[in-house]
Amino acid sequence: MVLMRVMLSLSLCLLLASTGSGCGPGRGYGKRRPPRKLTPLALKQFIPNVAEKTLGASGKYEGKITRNSERFKDLTPNYNPDIIFKDEENTNADRLMTQRCKDKLNSLAISVMNQWPGVKLRVTEGWDEDGHHSEESLHYEGRAVDITTSDRDKSKYGMLSRLAVEAGFDWVYYESKAHIHCSVKAENSVAAKSGGCFPGSAMVILADGRIKPLKELQVGDRVLAADQQGNLLASDFLMFMDQDRQIKRQFHVLVTEEPHRKLTLTPAHLVFVLNNNSTDRGDTRAVFASNVKPGQRLLVVGNDRPGHLIPSTVRQVYVEQHEGSYAPVTSHGTIIVDQVLASCYAVIEDHQLAHWVFAPVRLWRYFSSLVGMVKELSSVHQADGVHWYPELLYHVGSQLLDSGSFHPQS
Repeated sequence: MVLMRVMLSLSLCLLLASTGSGCGPGRGYGKRRPPRKLTPLALKQFIPNVAEKTLGASGKYEGKITRNSERFKDLTPNYNPDIIFKDEENTNADRLMTQRCKDKLNSLAISVMNQWPGVKLRVTEGWDEDGHHSEESLHYEGRAVDITTSDRDKSKYGMLSRLAVEAGFDWVYYESKAHIHCSVKAENSVAAKSGGCFPGSAMVILADGRIKPLKELQVGDRVLAADQQGNLLASDFLMFMDQDRQIKRQFHVLVTEEPHRKLTLTPAHLVFVLNNNSTDRGDTRAVFASNVKPGQRLLVVGNDRPGHLIPSTVRQVYVEQHEGSYAPVTSHGTIIVDQVLASCYAVIEDHQLAHWVFAPVRLWRYFSSLVGMVKELSSVHQADGVHWYPELLYHVGSQLLDSGSFHPQS
């Protein structure tokens, strides 16, 4: 029983406290929740109730970024006129931050103006290139900001902390009477990305060989997938973990050499790459799309042998915007999209763990087939938003993290 509780907490908190957030940014989509009263944070309180550099919060420190480092290009300047940057160094360093930090900060700026008309958000500390913070501070990575209101009214800081939580910062700490500390996950971290999806233009292969837009899949369809040995097989389409027909977002595009294939998916979606120089189709590992580099090999459907997967070397990786975002789940946890093998999962770099978490969905599908419900389910259109199952897991995982019942160690 203890082991089961540990496994449940691990899977829910590491995987689905963020996977349940689906394709879009932040926590607030799917079905709209009714307005609720916001409670200010108390001095020295932090949310979630775990250490900042743990998986349940902003994640581990990944190393200092300097102006000469390769990762410096990952920082982006924030020139939002609704935010006041103290910039006491006169270098604009406080304006530099990761894209995730920028997005959350801009959202918070709107909330501040709505909460207190005439008041703006003020950033006192952002990216630190001068070593003014403690060792392994996330300020060195552009992932942390210290904030106040423009009027420096300390009576507002408890509510400002709560607004920062609502804006989606991964860790918020009402650190002192002088400021609030907020931080975010790394861009390539386990839970930093907003789920894993394919664009609306993606195509799948049905078991009978027909090509079908992924967005048109229905329960009862059987699509090409692969087993752990890299063998093609037909797999039941179970559901869209999340779908949004209107959203426009950035996708990673992985382009291979012969045979030429182009797979488009979100940065935190898992895709299988062959290990080193292996020629064994089963000798793969699942990695985030954002971590795939030219020279690595994916498994693709061959031209001469369409019934088999063969290795193809990645030639180019770039980013482009697409409309629509769809996260399909099959009974085998894999799927062939645009003739490339990909995982159905995202956010945590562990395909097997993710597949284990979705075992109840597979059991329900099996039960439905036994009692003849599949045909009825196929006629039910899934509305945009997060499917109820990952939404439930997200809620449970979030409760565990926020209550402090689960404390992952760094």
